[in-house]
Parts: sequence; C-alpha cells; structure tokens
Amino acid sequence: MHDRTTRRRILAASGFLAASAMAGCLDGEDANGDDGTDEEDDDETTGETEPGGREWSELPPAQELDPVTEVADAEALRQLVRGNTAFASDIYQEVVPDDDNTIISPYSISAALAMTRAGARGETAEGLDEALRYTLEGDDLHASFSALRGEMEARNDVELEEDEEFVLRVVNAAWGQDDYPFLDDYLDTLETHYGAGLRTVDYRADAEGAREEINDWVAEQTEDRIEDLLPSGSLDSLTRLVLTNAIYLNATWATPFPEDATDEAEFTLLDGGSKQVQMMSNSARFPYAGLDDAQALELPYVGGDLSMVVVLPDEEVGLDDLERDFDAPRLVETVEALESREGTVRLPRFGFESGFALQDALSSLGAEAAFDANRADFGGIADLDAADENLYIYDVYHDTFIEVDEEGTEAAAATGVVIGAESAPADPFDMTVDRPFLFFIRDRRTGTVLFLGRVVEPEDPE
Repeated sequence: MHDRTTRRRILAASGFLAASAMAGCLDGEDANGDDGTDEEDDDETTGETEPGGREWSELPPAQELDPVTEVADAEALRQLVRGNTAFASDIYQEVVPDDDNTIISPYSISAALAMTRAGARGETAEGLDEALRYTLEGDDLHASFSALRGEMEARNDVELEEDEEFVLRVVNAAWGQDDYPFLDDYLDTLETHYGAGLRTVDYRADAEGAREEINDWVAEQTEDRIEDLLPSGSLDSLTRLVLTNAIYLNATWATPFPEDATDEAEFTLLDGGSKQVQMMSNSARFPYAGLDDAQALELPYVGGDLSMVVVLPDEEVGLDDLERDFDAPRLVETVEALESREGTVRLPRFGFESGFALQDALSSLGAEAAFDANRADFGGIADLDAADENLYIYDVYHDTFIEVDEEGTEAAAATGVVIGAESAPADPFDMTVDRPFLFFIRDRRTGTVLFLGRVVEPEDPE
C-alpha cells in the first residue's frame, strides 16, 4: 500500500455531455502515411433544397473548408488533432463493454490530462505522452490545445434560422488546495492556454464540500446533464488538485427528420433478439459511403462545421467484428470515402449515459507511472520540497450523455476527421439502422473527434 502520510493526490477529471466520438491515426499518420489533412478536388454543390432544411449549397462541404482557421501554428494544431484521433481509437478499445451502449469524449479526457501533463516531469511525462499520443512538446502542446479550444468556440458563430439551435461549450477549470505552493509558471500555463484560472478550495477541512462545488460547476456547464462527475469518496483531506474539462453540445440537424415520418420498427439486438424502437426517417442528400463491410452516413448539424457519422456493419459482419478493425486508419478511410448522395436513412431515436474511472485504461496505454505514488513526478505543479510531499494522479473520472431525436443532438465532447465530397450522380442509397452500430461526432474543419460511441440497444430519450 502507498504511504498516504507522505503522498498526496492529484485528481484529473473530465466531464461532458453527449454524442459520438472517434478514432484517429497512430503516430500522426493515417493508413496511407498522410498528415491527416483533407485535400480533395472542390466540386460544386447542387443547390438542391433538403426537406425542412436549407439549400445544400448553404452548408459548406468538408472538402471546401480549410483544415483550420488562422492560428499561430496550423501544422502543430493538425499534429495535435492526429494524436488526439489516435488516442480516441485506443481509449475506446480499452473501455468499450461487450454488451452495452457506450459513449466517450476523447477530446475531453485529453484536454483534462493535458493540464496535468503541464506539470509532469521525466518518466511520468513520457508515460502521459505515450498514453495520450502527444507528439508535441512544451509550449507547442499547450498552445495547440489553446488554438483548438478557440476553434471550438468559433463554431458558435453561425447564423441560425427560426427553431434552429447550436451551442458548443468547451471549458476548463483547476481546483487547488488553498495556501498550497503551486508554481506560478504552472498556473500561468493553465490560465493562458486552457482558460483555467485557479479556484481555491479546502480539501483538508472539507473535501466533501469541495466535491459538491466541483460537481455543481460541471452540472452548470453541461446544463445539468452531468450532475455527479466525482463520486462520493473520490476526494479526501489528501487531495491537492482537481482538473476538470466540460463540453456541452446542443445542435439542430441541418436537415431535421420529419416527426410525422417516425414510426415503430424492429431493432435487432446483439444476442439475436429484437425490440421495438422509434425509428426516424429522412430522405435527402447526405455524405454516404458503401464500404466492403458496412455503410457509413454523415449527418451535418446547422452551420455545417460539426456532424455525426453513423457506421452500420453489414448483417454478416456484426458490431464486434467491425469494432475490432475500426482503428484510427480505418476511421480516416471511412471519412474519406463519404460522397454526397441522394438517399433515405432510417435511424432510431436514442439517449443514454456512460461513466468510467480511467486509471486502468490509461495505465494500460502507458501512463502507469502517473498513478504510482512512488514513481510519479509532478514537480512542475508545485514546490514539493516546501510542501514536503509528493503528488500523483489518484484517478480520472469520465461521464458522458447523449440524446438523439428528430431535431438534433444534445451531448458533449469533441474530435473527428470528415470529408463530404460532392460526386457525380449515383444510385440512391437506402440505409436502415436496425441493428447495433457505431457513431462519432466530429469537427469537420479540424478533424477533431468530439465523441465516439456504440448503440446496441436504443433507449428512447423521451
């Protein structure tokens, strides 16, 4: 057992809402060795009107968007996104259960731990870099996270029609022990690059009160969708620092599903049984791909910058086999295969929550030293000689929520890679999502994966 009289704990917590995430390319490259940017010929849009929505020409296709808007170092930002995408794939494989709905926000986890990484040294820093697939160092890493957060905030600058909604909130906070000798350089990094000025609490005197304060902040940022990020007993008098990230997304589909087209339908479960679900239906032009073992469909949100991609395995393949091969390169290939097509999609309404303690998963990916009181080195966070104690991560908690209905999606977290190419006319597609499937939510400009998940048994959000 650890000597709790001389060791102190850092708790890194990521909280957020809803929607799917994705996988990325290991070592910053996709299957073809590309740098992950989307370079395709620009095709003209059709100008056709989508049922109940805007003209398709008003929604910028992914291939016409710059990979990033103006930032200090665009290539560093692309490198960060490639690493985050690789981490998305890896962490999903570590936590996905065999028989349940699941959603994670790889971006939220990575952002919370990037703030922790700012104070790590030696073996601890190297292990976090390996686990989180960071390839940038020092200020480049943190400046790129700052630029990516700015990109997410800029997505809110969209003109909305009546009855449309788009909110993407990405916020960070640091909760430190009052009168603890935190280093000025570390606090400056948190505030400058993550907007996380230090909020002082007193874990020594009232750990439960601090837990409630942190959970209240997360609930406020996520519109009460994540209410108890930190479980009872997760903080105590030895806690010194909690780092939180919260993401909230509430977005209307660019082409809403007509409510009068929703009907009861049969959904096949993993065990071969079935259940009745509320199946939405829409006929329009969407980015679509017929793959060797699956169908993929992209559903843009208003503004065209964010989208959900649904990946439905063929009946003879099944979800387990698809997930086994759905690594980062496969995710990139799926996005690159999308082409604008007329067709019909049937998708069940669904809504659920997921929650994880990620110590084991992150340790398995290479960060075990950060969780070991005898090996961890967070000397960049505080003057540990003055404190006369050491710091280590006790655990990382992660909660997610998602609801998908005819109007859009409510959720939280980010990252993904997407290209919606306009192609020559093709035969209409027909995609009925009546069996377990994967989904992810991505930012189309940067390729950031915000959410990644699976649905094996749809539960109606109503």
